[in-house]
Amino acid sequence: MTETYRVPAGTDIGHVHLKVADLERAIGFYHGVLGFDVTMRYGPQAAFLSAGGYHHHIGLNTWESAGGAPAPPGTTGLYHHAIRYPTRRDLAAALKRVMDAGWPLRGSSNHGVSEAIYLDDPDGNGVELYWDRPRDQWPTQRDGSLDMFTKALDVPGLLATLGTPAAG
Repeated sequence: MTETYRVPAGTDIGHVHLKVADLERAIGFYHGVLGFDVTMRYGPQAAFLSAGGYHHHIGLNTWESAGGAPAPPGTTGLYHHAIRYPTRRDLAAALKRVMDAGWPLRGSSNHGVSEAIYLDDPDGNGVELYWDRPRDQWPTQRDGSLDMFTKALDVPGLLATLGTPAAG
């Protein structure tokens, strides 16, 4: 019997690259609303955006999708991509930016291990904004296995962190 391969600890998802219908509109959302920096552009067809000077966390292009429509319900494809913030306060600041921009939210959840806000980008791609609680606070079952759940998120409580000094 062959040994099952396991992805090494420390492996992560490096970036997401999205087909968009209108590059400027997509940049307006990811840069203008969410605050990512534009690190590079390929003319009117593609752009790369990041946080903290990384080469890119988000790629946007119109190579095969200029003027296209979102995927219709009932089809396969991307459910959402997730943007993880380093602290709860950072998530609250992102939520406030989204709300101040009048961007509609699809929902919010407390998953025990994380708190999350859900919305769609201008092309109908699902976006999750979240932060992870420290691992020692993750809920577990009696046998020690993870016990994730979906409960209502205390959105006013999350936003209230903006009135307190920065802390993780």
